[in-house]
Amino acid sequence: MSARSGIPPFTLRQLAYFVAAADVGTITGAAEALHVSPSAMSDAITELETIVGERLCVRRRAHGLTLTPAGQQLMAHARQMLSEADELSRTMGSTADVLSGPIVIGCYPTLAPLILPPLLQEFARLHPAVELSILEATQDQLATALASGRVDLAFVYDMLVAGTPARSRLFELPPHVILPANHPLAEQPAVRLEEVIDEDLILLDAPPSSEHTLAVFAERGLRPRVRHRTASYEVVRTLVARGLGYGVLVSRVANSASYEGFPLVTKRIEPPVPPVAVEVIWSPDHPLPARTHALLAFARQVNWTGSGDHLASAAAAT
Repeated sequence: MSARSGIPPFTLRQLAYFVAAADVGTITGAAEALHVSPSAMSDAITELETIVGERLCVRRRAHGLTLTPAGQQLMAHARQMLSEADELSRTMGSTADVLSGPIVIGCYPTLAPLILPPLLQEFARLHPAVELSILEATQDQLATALASGRVDLAFVYDMLVAGTPARSRLFELPPHVILPANHPLAEQPAVRLEEVIDEDLILLDAPPSSEHTLAVFAERGLRPRVRHRTASYEVVRTLVARGLGYGVLVSRVANSASYEGFPLVTKRIEPPVPPVAVEVIWSPDHPLPARTHALLAFARQVNWTGSGDHLASAAAAT
């Protein structure tokens, strides 16, 4: 870079070609995605390597493209520069009253049915020029996606969140026991974990849910008998409804039947287990554009545990 002019010697196009090739894994595939020739893309990456004085990737015809350590370092900066350039272009090309541009929403899978509908319907109605997309993943994957800039905001439980993201607490959910409707304890208002410890547990085996459930038992000196493990929230409910065991879950659904239509009952745990907080997190290293700030403000105003027209206050506040 010239110290006298302050103008970087590389172009945004070169960075965009480099990032695209790294994401797709091949020069040819990235060229097709960007509607340019493979030779033009290859030449741009070679020019970029010459400018920075580092080999950024290893290109093998049969094995695609692999980033070198220098390439991985440049990738993080390149993504940020391209994101800021895109944001500048959108800001200069839009009116002050209209929010536009993409937002990638990350969400832990069991929270998705609760979190995503208001965002994709109500927030989208308020800001139709904002392009919303979704990434459902485990909490460690979402933390990585936030750090890399692939996700703008993520909705997670407050347990085992990797790194040090910025965060805002939205609401809390108490863990509960689910039982088949014909279970001997189905008529009781609450269930003690000691009352089901000798029965089979259907464990939601998706971090951090599995760790949290086992910790709830361990804190009371109990060790559950796990019969089945599944990463699917609905599979837990389905197996419990068929009488194959009981479940301990955090997220609740309004439907009292399983996916197959078999009835279930939900029971609070006695003595009470501390509730689990649901948070929205974002990277403190990536400045939030106005549209993402608006989504964050909307999420903070929603009465997530309410019902009916509980979105009215959020709509009025954005």
